[in-house]
Amino acid sequence: MKFSRFGQRFTRPAGAVELMTDLGAAMAADIPPLMLGGGNPAHIPEMLAVFRERFHAVLDDDRDFRRLVADYPDPAGEQTFRAALAGLLRRECGWDVGPENIALTAGSQQGFFLLFNLLAGPSAAGAERRILLPLTPEYIGYGDLGVTQDLFVAQRPVIEHLSERLFKYHVDFAALESARDLAGTVAAICASRPTNPTGNVLTDGEVDRLRALARELDVPLILDNAYGLPFPQIVFTEATPVWDKDIIVCMSLSKLGLPGLRTGMVVARPEIIAALSAMTAVTSLAVGSVGPVLVREMVASGEIVRLSREVIRPFYQRRAQQAVAWLREALDGCDWHVHTPEGALFLWLWLPRLSITSAELYARLKARGVLVLSGHHFFPGLNEPPETHWPHRDQCLRITYARDEETVRRGIGILGDEARRWQH
Repeated sequence: MKFSRFGQRFTRPAGAVELMTDLGAAMAADIPPLMLGGGNPAHIPEMLAVFRERFHAVLDDDRDFRRLVADYPDPAGEQTFRAALAGLLRRECGWDVGPENIALTAGSQQGFFLLFNLLAGPSAAGAERRILLPLTPEYIGYGDLGVTQDLFVAQRPVIEHLSERLFKYHVDFAALESARDLAGTVAAICASRPTNPTGNVLTDGEVDRLRALARELDVPLILDNAYGLPFPQIVFTEATPVWDKDIIVCMSLSKLGLPGLRTGMVVARPEIIAALSAMTAVTSLAVGSVGPVLVREMVASGEIVRLSREVIRPFYQRRAQQAVAWLREALDGCDWHVHTPEGALFLWLWLPRLSITSAELYARLKARGVLVLSGHHFFPGLNEPPETHWPHRDQCLRITYARDEETVRRGIGILGDEARRWQH
C-alpha cells in the first residue's frame, strides 16, 4: 500500500502513538502492567457518582436526550453548553466572552491539530511560519500535529534548584530575546499551564511577559488549560486565569474525569472560532454532544467549579505528595531530582547520572511490567545539532500518580530498583 505524504506523516512512529498503544494494551491485558505512563485521570468515586447521576437526569429529560443522540449541533458545538460556559467564564474569571468566543472540538488534541495548522505552516505568501514553544519540556501530543514537518521552534528552560531534591523550570527570557528576530516566521506562542509532563505552572509574571512578546510579534498567545482554572483546578500553587482577544485558551472535560467523551473547548476571538467551526464542518460536520449535554447544568450552576475546588484538586494534591514520598524511599542512594509538583497528574523525574538513555530505561521497566514514559518525547521543536545535544533530554521520565495507590507505590519501587542499576 502506498500512502501519500500526509498518510506517511501520520502513520510514522510517534510519542503519542507509543503512549496510547501502551495504554490500550494495558487495558486489554489479562495481567495488566503497572500503568505509570498514561494520562488517564483517576477514577474519583465522588466524581463518578456525579456523572452517573447526570446521565440518569439527561436520559429522563426528553429534550436533553434528543440533544444528546438525535440532533446535529452547530459546527461550533452544542449551543446551550457554549452559552453556559461563557456565563461561567464571565462570573468566575471576569472574561468578556460570549458563545461566539467558544468552539468545541473532539478533545483538546483535535483542537490543537486544527489550531496549529490553521495558524502555522506554509503561508499564502510561501513563507514557513512556526509555533514558538517558549518552555520545553512540553506536551507529547504537540510534536506530531503539524501537517508539515518542523512546525515548532523551542528553547531550553532555566533550571532553578530547590531544597529536598526538587527543581523548577522557568522561561529563559534572556534567550527568548532572539524571538524578536523571528518576526514574520512565528505564527503563535504556545504553552501549557500546568505543563504536561512536568507539573510546572508558569508564574503570573511569566504569562504577562509572554503576552507582551506575543503583542510585539503580533501573534496570538495559546494557553493550554487542560488541567487549569476554573476547572478542573489541578493546580497546587497561585495562578490567575487570563484571557483577552489576543489570547487563545484551550480547555477540556478529560481531566475532570471524562476522557472517553472527547470534549475540548477553545476560547478565542470570533474570527478564530468561525475558522475552527468551518474546519469542523468540513472534516466531521459537528462535534459530539454527549459531553456538553452531560455537564451543561454543572457548568450553568457553577457546581463544576465547586467540585473542582473541593474534590478534584485535593485528591490529586494528596496523591502528588504521597508519590514524592515514595520516590524518596525508592531512590534513596541515587542521584535524582523531581520537578516540584505544581499541578497536572504527573511527576517529572530527572536522573542526571543515568548511564543509559531514558528510552532504554523505559524499555527495561516495560520488560518488568512497569509502564512509564521516556522524557525524550517531550522536547518538540528543540532542534539542536548533535554537538550541542542537551543530555537532560535523555535523563528524564514522566510518571503518573493518577492510578490507584498500590499500583503507583509498587511501580515506583521497581523504578527505583532499576534506576539504581544504571547509575554511573
